Amino acid sequence: MTQSIQLQLLNQDSFNIDSSSALLKPLISVLQQLHQSSLFSHERDKLTGLTNRVGFKRKVLARMPISDGMLVLVDICQFRFVNDLFGFLFGDKLLKAFARRIDSLDSKPQFIARMNGNEFLLFFPYALSLEALQSIKNELQKPFDIEQQPIIIKVQLGVLSLSEHHADVSLMLRRLDLALKKAKSLKQPIAFYDQDDDKAQYRELLIINGLPKSLKLNQLFMVFQPKLDIKSGQCKQVEALIRWKHEGLGMISPSEFIPLAEQTGMINMLSEWVLDAVIAQQAKWREQGIYVSVALNLSSRDLDNPDLANNVATKLAQYLVPAECLIIEVTESALMVSLTQTINTLNQLRDIGLKIAIDDFGTGHSSLAYLRFLPVDEVKIDKAFLDEFERSPAAKQIVKTSVELAKQLGFAVTVEGVESRSVLETLRDFGVDTIQGDYFAKPATADEFAQTYPQLMCVYIKV
Repeated sequence: MTQSIQLQLLNQDSFNIDSSSALLKPLISVLQQLHQSSLFSHERDKLTGLTNRVGFKRKVLARMPISDGMLVLVDICQFRFVNDLFGFLFGDKLLKAFARRIDSLDSKPQFIARMNGNEFLLFFPYALSLEALQSIKNELQKPFDIEQQPIIIKVQLGVLSLSEHHADVSLMLRRLDLALKKAKSLKQPIAFYDQDDDKAQYRELLIINGLPKSLKLNQLFMVFQPKLDIKSGQCKQVEALIRWKHEGLGMISPSEFIPLAEQTGMINMLSEWVLDAVIAQQAKWREQGIYVSVALNLSSRDLDNPDLANNVATKLAQYLVPAECLIIEVTESALMVSLTQTINTLNQLRDIGLKIAIDDFGTGHSSLAYLRFLPVDEVKIDKAFLDEFERSPAAKQIVKTSVELAKQLGFAVTVEGVESRSVLETLRDFGVDTIQGDYFAKPATADEFAQTYPQLMCVYIKV
């Protein structure tokens, strides 16, 4: 009997033991109940009572091969804000209500699973039309009433058509995750998996896995875009921009690999490399008689590092570069991730002598009310505001008003993306301090900048 029990537990089978002994029947009954209880707790989500990821896999494996139907992964958007605003107990009640609503859908899934905190998986044995999926989404988004508090949520759906993309369970789940990821990245309510999504993920894996090696092989490098100081007509500042020439993928845009570095925890390694490269280049330029300030961007993850200011000070001392030679640029969105911590970090950077600039000013999420409290020296008006600058009086007025506001708050003003003399002259009339753009100079390598530096120091515009 012992051997039979061990085998059935190993295989997760139903618990059946034949015995003619009346004395053993109570023991066998208790063992059967215990076994069923164990299976339930192992395969069920304790909060909602739905099948969990383990239970889902078991159900699907029992039905394999599956080549028809649909898997739908539902994500409650920004659910963490519910917990932050109302507390975890409130959030748990919302999840329970959401699970009940899924179970009562008009298009009833054959089974449902709660995959993690705010993601639910629905299996339909038949294909659903886009209209049917939209109807499910609309049903799930109807307002909830939790503790007499009305709650409105948004959901996004990742969809996998099993007739086209059936595979083993793990691969189907990965493809379903890719479909939901696509919905989030494209900001769409519903997204379907297709084969190109695998290619996109493979590219991401190549980028992530290749970053440490590429840093060691110097496949990443810095370029520097000169800025024009309008008052003096000279180049007194450059912006450091990172570039990556991958041995297999070619040139990779920073807008692609930096978010991946942030998501995978590699941003600190990348930022440390950039900081070292920029300050080391400053030291070389100063030896050549080139004296410019260099601006570089930091991510929100960098600003969370309590040792950031100490690390910067150590690098400056190592290369004998004065702190005033470095400008830290921070985007508005990065500022607002953790405002208190960000202000603390920026104050520490200013204490060691660095200047701080808000990058992409006007495109982020910060409130004007916060601007007067931010420890910054400069704002950079994003190039997006120049798109209609010469054709639209309204666009021109927005830039003028932004410049006036920044100046009244005591900030220096830089405008990015200047590509014509007429725009430059108008910005000078508005009181802009510095411009950056291809009209003045394009990004260049350190050696190229050193060669053109004497020309850039000539008076470029009449005051």
